Amino acid sequence: MFKQTMFGQMIFLKQILLGICGLSFGFLASAGVFTVLVSVGLIPRFAGKMHVARKVFALEEAVVLGTICGGLFSVFSDFGHLGGYVLSRELFGPETVLIWNWAGQIFLALGGLFAGMFVGCLALAIAEMLNSIPIFARRIGFRHGLGVAISAAALGKVTGSLIYFIKGIYTSGL
Repeated sequence: MFKQTMFGQMIFLKQILLGICGLSFGFLASAGVFTVLVSVGLIPRFAGKMHVARKVFALEEAVVLGTICGGLFSVFSDFGHLGGYVLSRELFGPETVLIWNWAGQIFLALGGLFAGMFVGCLALAIAEMLNSIPIFARRIGFRHGLGVAISAAALGKVTGSLIYFIKGIYTSGL
């Protein structure tokens, strides 16, 4: 009896320790992400480009809320399955599966578009902060057409991504 009680307490303490470590590591990772976002000035730049500088705090809170929700859904993925609920109750009648598949495809396309825009803006903000593009252009003697070169690189990335997803390369790795 004593061994079982002691063993149960050890497992409980181990779970508590793992929970504390997981939360600590999550806080450290998110602090690193937010530090990068703040150091490159991405959120104030977005606010300036969208002409909503008075609402920069709302944009920052949206980024924090999105990060928290994304982290929670990635860890506790069972709570993010809205599709099972909708499909099991046939909320849209007999066409529920068809409507839900279309809605899911649209949601994934919009999510991918916005995530890609965010990552692209972050990469360009970091490159601009380091002045890597002007230094590179100066070193190779690139005087005219820098906008065309950047647009061509962006178009190449979009084309590659479309081929990757349309052909389903992500499923086979080929």
